[in-house]
Amino acid sequence: MMGVERWIEEVIQQAGWLGPVFFILLHIVRPFFFLPVVVVCIAGGYLFGFVQGTIYSMIGLSLMGAVFYKIVNWFPSVRERVLKLKRKVAGERKMTVGQVMILRIMPFVHFHLLSVYLMDMTKSYREYMQYSILGVFAPAVLYTAFGKAIEEMPWYVSIIFLALLIFLYALLEHRNKKRHPESKESY
Repeated sequence: MMGVERWIEEVIQQAGWLGPVFFILLHIVRPFFFLPVVVVCIAGGYLFGFVQGTIYSMIGLSLMGAVFYKIVNWFPSVRERVLKLKRKVAGERKMTVGQVMILRIMPFVHFHLLSVYLMDMTKSYREYMQYSILGVFAPAVLYTAFGKAIEEMPWYVSIIFLALLIFLYALLEHRNKKRHPESKESY
């Protein structure tokens, strides 16, 4: 896997003005290379710096969300496979937009699975894209800016960070249940 990552890095560095275009396209094809979002965003910070890396990651992740939405709606078999994965992983559990946003920050939570939740919550492509773009802001900024720090954190600091994110997720779950006590599932 490291060979692919280094090859991609070399191509982007040698591409000159096309480097950002290749990097944005990398975000779109990233799932086919089985590269985690965090790895690509960290590479963006390394290759382009914090500001440009964040902007390119936000563009790439937003375009990836748009392409995913179109593919899922154009190909019913893909939609059914993704919905099957959703049912397998989370059952019929519903989440709030805030919970999806928090899960998007967690490094190894499947981005496309969370996109399915956003698709279920929204009424139109436009509304989906608004939430999707909002949802990529935090991961793009955090992974690009703090990617090296997160990667080099001691294991106990990483566990504390993960515990904090889980706590925030649970807090939103609890708050949502208090607002809607008649519903067994949160939404």
